[in-house]
Amino acid sequence: MMELGPFRVNPDNTTLSRNKYAWNNVANVLFLESPAGVGFSYSNTSTDYQTGDIQTAKDSYTFLVNWLERFPEYKTRDFYITGESYAGHYVPQLAWLILQNKEITNQTVINLKGIAIGNAYIDDETANTGMFDYFWSRAIISDEIHEGIVSNCNFTENGTITVECDEFEGQAKAARSNIFFYDIYAPLCSSSSNSTPSISEFDPCTENYIYSYLNTPAVQQSLHAKAVQWESCSGLIGLFWKDAPFTVLPVIQDLMASGISVWLYR
Repeated sequence: MMELGPFRVNPDNTTLSRNKYAWNNVANVLFLESPAGVGFSYSNTSTDYQTGDIQTAKDSYTFLVNWLERFPEYKTRDFYITGESYAGHYVPQLAWLILQNKEITNQTVINLKGIAIGNAYIDDETANTGMFDYFWSRAIISDEIHEGIVSNCNFTENGTITVECDEFEGQAKAARSNIFFYDIYAPLCSSSSNSTPSISEFDPCTENYIYSYLNTPAVQQSLHAKAVQWESCSGLIGLFWKDAPFTVLPVIQDLMASGISVWLYR
């Protein structure tokens, strides 16, 4: 509802408008809330909320196989997996599991043709260094703070975060202040935001509209969703996260070697 879906929530928090850039204008789109506990998804087994990258891929694969059994008319369609942010882990790992199971069974259960991941969290080292380099290149942090991070922070897999590194990271956070760093040129959400769009035409209050809309009882009932306090992210899931590789670049390289299409975009 914020980006590629067919609808946008209007500022009144109760009505919708069509998104003319919706991806379902050109393709059938299946949205999967994953892992269990995110969004409206839930489990009757509390231990399912103690999950990680490996289990998330397995659960997503099981869902897709069962979904295609229920709707077999889609089995032969070209299938692409997309996602953003931490889906830089989810998407490649799920794609790899699909190809692995295809090789084991010698059957094409899911006709995977490619993946696309935007602003993807792929590699811990480049994510950290890239973030601070970006802040510096946009004059959000000073030369001195940036140099302090470069000189004192070792973001490699076996690197140790020193007290000095923590101090410079703290300075960088303070310098960034309340800038929305996914769109640094966007205005902040305020009572006047509706009349002050960003240069990217992004309404900084969009997330607030969605939160209010999806927590409306009538909306949850219409969606046949379990009555919950909907949130865009789950702190509970992150708190008990079990496993995550330092980098998924080797997985992406394997996918590229397999012949499927791989698209990384911002």
